[in-house]
Amino acid sequence: MSHQAWPVDPGAIVPFLVAVVLVELTPGPNMGYLAGLSAVEGRRAGFVTVAGITSGLLFYMLASVAGVTEVLRVNRSLYQLLRWAGVAYILWLAVDTWRGGEAAEVAPRQASDWTLYRKGLLANLLNPKAALFYVTLLPGFIQAGHASPVLQALILGATHILVSIAVHGTIVLSSDSLARRFAAIGDSIRARRAFAVALLATAVWIAFETRR
Repeated sequence: MSHQAWPVDPGAIVPFLVAVVLVELTPGPNMGYLAGLSAVEGRRAGFVTVAGITSGLLFYMLASVAGVTEVLRVNRSLYQLLRWAGVAYILWLAVDTWRGGEAAEVAPRQASDWTLYRKGLLANLLNPKAALFYVTLLPGFIQAGHASPVLQALILGATHILVSIAVHGTIVLSSDSLARRFAAIGDSIRARRAFAVALLATAVWIAFETRR
């Protein structure tokens, strides 16, 4: 079968997979948030949040196909607005998580599935690096002589999303084993507050890491 008959250049598939795996394994807000949440609230909460994060990636993939995310690359003001909105949102998550620890002194507070999904979605939508992935990395793997650029972008984007689900799912499964250690109210309070401090550190990390 001729390589030209493939919708995507087969020679680009392995390098692309390596690139996206490395991107997803790089410590970032999604990884830290999922690990802490799953350790505190368990596997179900983690997987619902993964669904929200994945929806955010899907949005950016479709936006990149439509050319919307290119605006972020060339419009510095819009990029900065999204960047600081993301920092502010992670800070809000830190405060909300800390307050959840205070509520646990009275009774455990379990967030609804919709709340968890929404938090995962917003955390990813307000992460400019998620958008810039589809602007800076993905276009380099689209080659002439194969399917249309739109179809290639959709195939490669879907591949990235599948890798993301696998990595995030692994984080949830490994972190969930810690949830049993936080079964007592006192342990749950300490775990939530440690998670809140980690989110605060993540917000600072995002502020410095996404400067340009």
